[in-house]
Amino acid sequence: MKDLLIALLLGTITLLKLVDVLHDTGLALPVMHLVQEWVLLLLSLGGCIYLILDMQRRTRQQRALAASLTLSEERLRSLGDELREARRLHGAAMRKQFKDWRLSGSEQEVALLLLKGLSLKEIAAIRETREKTVRQQASSIYAKSGLEGRHALAAWFLEDVLFPGQPAPPV
Repeated sequence: MKDLLIALLLGTITLLKLVDVLHDTGLALPVMHLVQEWVLLLLSLGGCIYLILDMQRRTRQQRALAASLTLSEERLRSLGDELREARRLHGAAMRKQFKDWRLSGSEQEVALLLLKGLSLKEIAAIRETREKTVRQQASSIYAKSGLEGRHALAAWFLEDVLFPGQPAPPV
């Protein structure tokens, strides 16, 4: 809006300057005065044209950016939906694996908290049990799963996510 106002103002000045130059041409004025008038007229006309063209260019850019933003927002929503679905499927696969290992409900909860990276002490505080109980449940999880510890448990569930369709890199 500000640019449009400036363009209108500059256009009005240019028009008034044209009227002045045409009027002055019929008078016997010094040549330098007429040259100065014509230079000012051409400069204001050039500035007005430049401003109008620049406004059109920026309007096109703004429309293109708005379209790109809309497309990006749609892609982001789509990726968010895909991510939620992937998380749901991963969670279902984890629950299935827990059942295949015959983990109790408490062991499943402890296994999830271990996978989240919580310490045995933190898990005990969350579950309002003793740390020794959590340690025994963790040992039971590792025995039932045939895994050797927390890192192997995490690798079991993350390897296919991190390296889909390819063998895991050597450790």
